[in-house]
This record gives sequence, structure tokens and C-alpha cells, in this order.
Amino acid sequence: MITLQNYALGQWVRGTGKAATLFHAVTGEPIAEASSGGLDFKAMADHARTVGGPALRTLTFHQRAAMLKAMAKHLMEKKDAFYALSAATGATKTDSWVDIEGGIGTFFAYASRGRREFPNETFHVEGPQEVLSKGGTFAGRHICVPLEGVAIHINAFNFPCWGMLEKMAPALLAGVPCIVKPATATSYLTELMFREMVAANILPAGAIQLICGSAGDLLSHVTEQDAVAFTGSAATGQMLKESKAVTQHSVRFNMEADSLNCSILGPDAAPGTEEFDLFIKEVVREMTTKAGQKCTAIRRTIVPAGMEEAVVKALRARLEKTVIGDPSVEGVRMGPLASRGQVKDVGAAADRIREAGELVFGGGDYQVVGADREKGAFFGPMLMVCDQPFSRSEPHDIEAFGPVNTVMPYRDLGEAIELAKRGRGSLCGSLVTSDANTARTVVLGVAPFHGRLMVLDRTSAKESTGHGSPLPNLVHGGPGRAGGGEEMGGVRGVLHYMQRTAVQGSPSMLTAITREWSAGAMQRTDSVHPFRKTFDELEIGDTLLTGTRTITLDDIVAFANLSGDKFYAHMNDEEAQTNGVFTGRVAHGYFIVSAAAGLFVDPALGPVLANYGMERLRFTKPVYPGDTIRVRLTVKQKTAKDTPDGGIPQGVVEWDVEVRNQHEEAVALYSILTLVRRKQ
Repeated sequence: MITLQNYALGQWVRGTGKAATLFHAVTGEPIAEASSGGLDFKAMADHARTVGGPALRTLTFHQRAAMLKAMAKHLMEKKDAFYALSAATGATKTDSWVDIEGGIGTFFAYASRGRREFPNETFHVEGPQEVLSKGGTFAGRHICVPLEGVAIHINAFNFPCWGMLEKMAPALLAGVPCIVKPATATSYLTELMFREMVAANILPAGAIQLICGSAGDLLSHVTEQDAVAFTGSAATGQMLKESKAVTQHSVRFNMEADSLNCSILGPDAAPGTEEFDLFIKEVVREMTTKAGQKCTAIRRTIVPAGMEEAVVKALRARLEKTVIGDPSVEGVRMGPLASRGQVKDVGAAADRIREAGELVFGGGDYQVVGADREKGAFFGPMLMVCDQPFSRSEPHDIEAFGPVNTVMPYRDLGEAIELAKRGRGSLCGSLVTSDANTARTVVLGVAPFHGRLMVLDRTSAKESTGHGSPLPNLVHGGPGRAGGGEEMGGVRGVLHYMQRTAVQGSPSMLTAITREWSAGAMQRTDSVHPFRKTFDELEIGDTLLTGTRTITLDDIVAFANLSGDKFYAHMNDEEAQTNGVFTGRVAHGYFIVSAAAGLFVDPALGPVLANYGMERLRFTKPVYPGDTIRVRLTVKQKTAKDTPDGGIPQGVVEWDVEVRNQHEEAVALYSILTLVRRKQ
């Protein structure tokens, strides 16, 4: 039996005092002991704030993203050891894949988003410039900066790896250090992965710490700059959320609680359809994956009245084929619960739900392959039917956190929606239908009560990730009973650990603060064309004011013939006047953009390597034959890129482009992105 250690203040520390014994879920044998006794939780929080935080905040988003990617690669190289130990949690190979490689994949996903969706800066500028005065001399921007505290992550027992990594990824990318407190029952797997993270020496000192055991008085030391993320039971989460220091300091508290998720079978998905078969497969998968011990698992199966018998028959046939036992044995598809304590809790909850309906599968003897049912934490699937779901509250209020599910009928979509809502807030729900009208009605009806909804049909089935799979680019959380929080969700998850601040001032001052040019700010012009300058020589605000070009009718006809765009407003004067928008034939908007490029581009070989994008294009006024245009081209933002081996050093320059007519009216506004050579 191993003794787990805590990682605190940059050192591995064995806890003192009475230790909790952790058991192998399959064999029931003790495999580890854990204690956090003797840890100075206040010192740990201070260490994160004073050592880890400053180190992370000096790095840009791109540098933090590079660390996440490097860490993900390192953990993937060590995954075999994680899989070997994961078997002790009762996880099958598929269960472990979700936990281990799914978690590591979250690091990869956030590394990619950090490079693509955030600047190579220590902070993030959010949204457009807000003009706050008539003359344009007073404006506002929103900036997002890292919190100067610590992210405390309290995780559940069912996903000891993914639960840790999906919280850490956005926090570290935001620049906030983490203290991880895994559920004690499966903390041996978390500790093993954490050891590899520390050994990799990729993250700066103080960036991560680990508590194996009780969190003690840690939450008594939180401040207004800290953030707490909790996953687990709603009762425990509410207790922590209401703790004195959390409420006193208005600490950001994100809760992801277990919920009574549902899956709805559409009226069109009758027995014999592909959708019916998909529904049955999905429900059984959610009951048996991780032995039903997932916060996203299907607990309530809502089906059209009259189809209950067919649904139950199909579910029973599939459940009967589910082999329960030691996940290391060939053919086993469902392992045990995480602990013997869970067997007791799930059984007690299932008995209470059973009072509201009829048990149609399970609840008796079942065969366990390759293990002793009495020594391990095994629990067979249980399926109930509640034929009066509007008069009985048990299936909507009681959650058995295991392979327990209740089938209930609805007479019309209104009833289906109402039954879904009776979960009082869920992490996720699903609907199986091929009818678009049904999908629209149900989704809009139940969305206020759900954090995520999956609509499944034969078209998406092959590539669908399934009802219960949270993804890093989508939010994971839900309202009401589900906790009212959100995790992941791409950029949203990162911004949770940042302070959004509105900054007001002159456009020039805002430009200096954000390093992003604001309209109305000072512009610099000189005799050197900006396309002749390297990335390093260009400065924010460098501007080119071009010469002019008069647009002719021949230009419009030539562009129409070249592009094939012969829309009537470009080709027929009388017809153009009839649409109420134009006073006559107008130039193509895309021709104006092309003509603008002709005015500002320097054609000779130089530092500009390529133009690879155009953003936020708006045509603000029509251009008629005889109008004269000119262009203002301004360096808005610069982002240095890493140089691949043997590659050309380069960076991305975003240019703000404004095309005006002879009346000094803007006719086109947009940004272009160019790759520009950096100095060697």
C-alpha cells in the first residue's frame, strides 16, 4: 500500500495524523492511504499568489499556451502508467480513455485556442472600441487581466484526471495558479498524474499545488482575487459556496453539481426507425459507461405514451448483454462503482426512486466476471418505469449516482418539455428525432433549464460524441440544481479567471494602454511606405494616406465581366433606382476593396510576405460612377509568431482600413491581416 503525498510550497509532503484508506474498486483491497494533516493551507494560498501568480502573469497567452501543449505532450508519453492505475478505480479501457486522454486533450485544445484566439500579450482586449463623445475624443475599451489570486479546484471522484485537467487548462492559460483538491477516494490516480506534471518542470514554481485528503480550512483564506471551482454533490457545493470567506469577499465560485439529466425520444422515432435504435443505444451507454457514475449520465428517459413497452423491451435486451466485472478481463463492458460506500449510497437512493414506479430490470442477482461481487464495489444496472411522472416527484428529485434510470411517458411535446424541466436544472439533456420542428420546439422549450443539449439523428450519429461528453469548446455546467456555473467553453472558460475592466480615455491613451490602435488616435506618417518596413520597424499607429482614384462606369463594367457578378444594381441604371436604396448604378463593393488595395499596396518585393485575411468588412455608403476614393491604412495590432525550424521569422500585422469618398465620407471599413518578415 502506498502513501500519497501532497505537493505544497514547491515540495512533496506526506500528511500527518490519521490517514484515509483508499481501496481497489475491483478487489476491495487497500491500495493507498492519504492525509493532508499538517499542511499550512494559508501558506499554500499565499505561495500561489506571491510566487506562482507573478510568474504566470509575466508570460503572454501564447507562452502559456506553449506550456499547456508541452505538458499535454509529456502526459501523453506517460499515459500507459495512468491506464494501469486507472483500473483500480473500476474504469474500463473506454472509461479510462475519457478520463485520461480526454483530460489531456483539454490541454491540447486550450493550447490551440490560446494561440488562435488570444493575443501574444499578457492581457486581452475584448470587443470593439466604444465611442463615448460626439467629437470622438473620449472613448472606451474593455480589457481582461488575470486575477491576482489563486484558483482552488475541488474535484469529484469519478474523473480523477479529466476533472483536474479541464479546470486547470483555462486557469493556467488565463495566468492564474491552481491548488487542486481531488476527491480522496480516487486521489491516487490524480497524484500519479500530478507527479508527472511536476517532474516535467514545464510550469513555473508555484503554478500548481496538490492536496490529497481534506481541504481543511483552505476556503477560510480566500480573498476577493481568488476563484473556486467545485464539482460534486449539490448539497456539498452549496455548503462551500455559502462559507463565510467566500461570501464576505464575493469570491468567484463556479459549481458543477450532479443533476437529473434526461433523454427524450421524439414522437417520430418509433420502433423500427434508425432514431429509435440510436436512442436505445445512447441510453444504455450512459447507464453503463463509468458504471453510470457521471454527472452527465441519463437518469430520466422520457418517451411517447404507448412506446414505453417497446422502449423497455429494447433497453432490457441491450442491458442483458452488458458484461459486468473486472475491466481487465476480456469482454467486460462495465466495471464497479468507485467504492463500497458508493454501493450503499446508490442502493439507498434507488430504493427511494423505486417507490414511485415499477422495477423492470435489475435489482437482483447478477453475474460478475473475474471478480468477487461482495469484495468489489459492484452494482448492477437498474431500470424503473414511472407511469405517473406528473404525480410522483421521486424520479425528478432523487439521484442515484450510478447505473439507475427511470422511464416515463409523455402525451405531447408540451408534456415532454415539462417533464424535462422537473429536473430543476440539468447539466445536459438529449433529444433523438429526425423531425426539425420537434427539435426546435423541444430545444427552445427546455433550454432555460439545461446547460447543454444534444439533438441526435441518423445524420449526426456517426460522428456524435454522445449525450454525456463535455467538450472544451462548449460550456459545461447548468442552471439551478446543476449549480448555475460554467466550465470550459473555449474563451469563456479563460475569461472566468480574468477581471473585465472598462477603460475610458482619449483614443491615443487607449491605444497606448492596449497596444491596439483605436479610431481617432494619433497616426504617424513618414516617407517610407509601411510595406517597406519589417515587423520590428512597424509601430502601432503607423499610417499611409494614399492618393485618389476616380471610379468610372467602364471600371464597373470591366469588374462585372471579370467577376461574373452582373447584379442589376451594377448593370442597369433604371432598375438600380427602383429598389429604394440606390440613386443609380453603383460600383461593386468588392471592386472598391480591390481598388483600395491598388492604392495602398507597394508592389515590390519586401518584408510583407502574404495577405491572408480580411475581417469586419462593411460597405457604409454606395460608390457611384464619378466618385473619387482614397484610403487610410493604419497599423492596428502586431502579433509575433514563433519561427519553425528553417522557417522565416514573421509576425501578423492587423491593418485598419478606411476607404473614403470625395466628401470625406467612409464608404468601406475593414481590417486586413498580413504576414510580415521579422528581423533575423
